[in-house]
Amino acid sequence: MAVTADSTIAELLREKPESAQVLFRFGMGCLGCAIANNETVREAAQAHGIPLGEMLEALGIPEK
Repeated sequence: MAVTADSTIAELLREKPESAQVLFRFGMGCLGCAIANNETVREAAQAHGIPLGEMLEALGIPEK
């Protein structure tokens, strides 16, 4: 499965477990919470005030 900005945090972590370290660097510490099952990478960036492009680059996800 290709991870995109519209993948959930849970999908991202399943496909790229190393992404947890990147998310922690951005101040996202609740990776195992219920929200991670439904919140997309795009929504998480917005909720945490992180520029989406910056987060995608750090995660190695191409911006479409």
